[in-house]
Amino acid sequence: MDRLHVINMQALVLGTLATLVLGEEASGSQSSSHKQNYQESPAQKDNVRFARYILTTLAAVVFALAVYRIVIQSIRYIRTLTCLNNDTQKYFKMPNLAFGAVKQHLLYAPLLRRRHNREIHLAWFHLGYVPTRFQSLFLAGVITMNVTLSVWGIEWNGTRDAALNHLRNRTGALSVVNMIPLVVLAGRNSPLISLLNISFDNFNLVHRWFGRIVVLQGLAHSIAEIVKRSDKAGWQAVQAAFQNSQMLMTGLLATIASVAIVLLASAALRHAFYETFLHLHIALVILLLVFLWKHLENTYPQNYLLAMILLWAIERFTRFAVLVYRNVGRGGTKAELELLPGDACRVTLKMVRPWTFQPGQYAFITVPSVGLWTSHPFSLAWSSDGVDDQNDSEKGYKISAEDILAKTSDAASMSLIIRRRSGFTDKLFEKAERSTSGITTISAYVEGPYGGHSVLHSYGTVMIFAGGVGITHQVPFVRDLVAGYASGTVAARKVILIWVIQSPEHLEWIRPWMTTILAMDKRRDILRIQLFVTQPRSTKEIHSPSATVQMFPGKPNVDTLIEMESENQIGAMGVSVCGTGGLSDDVRAAVRKRQGWRNIDFLEQGFTW
Repeated sequence: MDRLHVINMQALVLGTLATLVLGEEASGSQSSSHKQNYQESPAQKDNVRFARYILTTLAAVVFALAVYRIVIQSIRYIRTLTCLNNDTQKYFKMPNLAFGAVKQHLLYAPLLRRRHNREIHLAWFHLGYVPTRFQSLFLAGVITMNVTLSVWGIEWNGTRDAALNHLRNRTGALSVVNMIPLVVLAGRNSPLISLLNISFDNFNLVHRWFGRIVVLQGLAHSIAEIVKRSDKAGWQAVQAAFQNSQMLMTGLLATIASVAIVLLASAALRHAFYETFLHLHIALVILLLVFLWKHLENTYPQNYLLAMILLWAIERFTRFAVLVYRNVGRGGTKAELELLPGDACRVTLKMVRPWTFQPGQYAFITVPSVGLWTSHPFSLAWSSDGVDDQNDSEKGYKISAEDILAKTSDAASMSLIIRRRSGFTDKLFEKAERSTSGITTISAYVEGPYGGHSVLHSYGTVMIFAGGVGITHQVPFVRDLVAGYASGTVAARKVILIWVIQSPEHLEWIRPWMTTILAMDKRRDILRIQLFVTQPRSTKEIHSPSATVQMFPGKPNVDTLIEMESENQIGAMGVSVCGTGGLSDDVRAAVRKRQGWRNIDFLEQGFTW
């Protein structure tokens, strides 16, 4: 079901975009004389042509990124096959100097110095994140393209009335056409996420900037119309015109709604009142579409708006269909809440129709009794086929790779850890607290899977960093690599897990899963675990159970840890991080520093929207 709906959506999306890019003839003949005049005017022909330029340029970018993704995936696949029976992997240890420079100065580099994923705060206000240089370059290109096309060819040397009229039509048309990539980037089920292997987090970043472009062009459209009318007959005539014209009034209301959307979507308000923002965001978008539809009645840009609405409807229908398929019937999906130390709870999801679990996946969870219809993303940490593998490991039985891999196929249950914060997580924790037994079972809806596109099979050396509850994203990779090493299906020969926690009691979050991993066949040959406790109550809490599982007080020196492993790395090295912004930025800086000296890749997982 999940593969089928993605394929169908890809076909619909590509077909719709092709219709728009190839020309208005593809959409059928226009019977309205208004539409014919719109297209026959030289100025309006420019508007249609420039709209196509935007869509064609974006399609070219998608194609280039798809080619890049295919090349990278092919290299990693060949590297995996080559290294299955090669314990030294010396060839893949050495870097490509040119590509290393690109990674160091463009792909991995923050816009300024080393800050990227660490939040920018002003007092208690969250101001967002600093993009990478590649992200900044892409966004600058999109902005430059839109500014250029908005003013190109306008008769600035002619009459003021003609220039304003031309500017009004141009910015209005481009604002509507930019809503197509805006809605494609907003969808969780966008086929481009899997096609390009780009995270939804990055899609959201570009989505927000396209939203700002749409609003600014819409403002320019409205201002040009108002100034033109005020020049002719004064402000009282402008007021009368808006009151007597449905087209003008709906356009003004659409502009007001779009400005409200951008203001409410600011990082400070979005992070402080996320659930309120989400509800207002959806309501204002619906109002915007209604007003805009009436405003564009019998004009060619209404075709672009129709395409945008169809894309949005397809994505929403897909989400609803998957939600019903995964959760309806057989008593529905149940969530078992178990209280854990450190203001956390373990949530075990028993779905009606589960999927084949893969490392790196996350899902959106809806609990009506806690958060009504709101959904929230959480990394999936573990899957189980319903057999109590923890008891086997505690009895001293070795768990084979085949047993572990079997548990990821159509798992009977999937588990995650939720740390208590504000809003939804706080209410969920309070519900779990009210249980006398410490375990509560409630109805839930699971939407997914999402993610799971990154694999670490091709790296001979893998360093996995986790900060706090970020361990939930990383545990599946550890299990996958240990099982793959035992079965001879991965290139990995060294796996190092570094987990930074505040207190030793946080170890309870993943104790049953880690017990299973430590009991896996050949685990000692490949896996080392380093635990860093930043706020221990006493030194007695810090003790290392074995040579392969060590515990240290304080924060890790990330640069030193990566330096030690890179000096003795086997094959290519993959460094993955999921944790606080500060930890992610430290790991990023250490990996960038070694580009050109060793073949090292950086992989980051975050939810910053």
